[in-house]
Amino acid sequence: MALLCRSAALLCKSSRAAPLAVSAAHKYTTGGVTYDYIVVEKRGEKQNVGFIQLNRPKVLNALCDGLMLEVGKALDAFEADKDIGAVVITGSDRAFAAGADIKEMQNRTFQECYGGNFLAHWNRVSMSKKPVIAAVNGFALGGGCELAMMCDIIYAGEKAHFGQPEILLGTIPGAGGTQRLTRAVGKSLAMEMVLTGDRINAQEAKQAAYELTLAEGNRLEKRLFHSTFATEDRKEGMTAFVEKRKADFQDK
Repeated sequence: MALLCRSAALLCKSSRAAPLAVSAAHKYTTGGVTYDYIVVEKRGEKQNVGFIQLNRPKVLNALCDGLMLEVGKALDAFEADKDIGAVVITGSDRAFAAGADIKEMQNRTFQECYGGNFLAHWNRVSMSKKPVIAAVNGFALGGGCELAMMCDIIYAGEKAHFGQPEILLGTIPGAGGTQRLTRAVGKSLAMEMVLTGDRINAQEAKQAAYELTLAEGNRLEKRLFHSTFATEDRKEGMTAFVEKRKADFQDK
């Protein structure tokens, strides 16, 4: 296992330096499965490292529902492959993932989110039985930051930036951000990032304190996140983002 993780780590360093150039216009087929939003390959000298590259460059790899479902399918395939010992998830040089797909979320209602347990399937990444490593370049914001933190190890390039800017859209992190961020950077910095939407770079993240938190908090966070979809400010925040204007929050 140690050798496999080292092999994956070397691949991550290569991915940080020169991400694979891909086009969003193509479909990619691996093992008989066609992917629209990600590139899936086996890499390494012994082809024992699973490689997943997020591939929505026009929207900075915004995490739509289809993309996250494909990531889950790719992880299922790698877990079933006895030759694969570890998995790397990466994005592009400009963005690991700039966040969730706001256009897809914009018109959702509280009933839809709560009743359908919105974003629950994102947890598939954190439940992988094989080590998952995030190779982060550029922006890892909102859902992108949460996706990176779901991985077991994060390798960040010098230009990587992490943040949870959901508050600027009138909502809160909904895929583990409030819980995993406190473990990654400590309570104080996590509170500052979540309450202001400010970003930190890779060096600041590395220097930050490490602090444990309760696993049960994920469940509470999800419900609080769903509840923001019952507010007018959440709808205004996401609508303003899509329309590229400043949000007019009314505290409602």
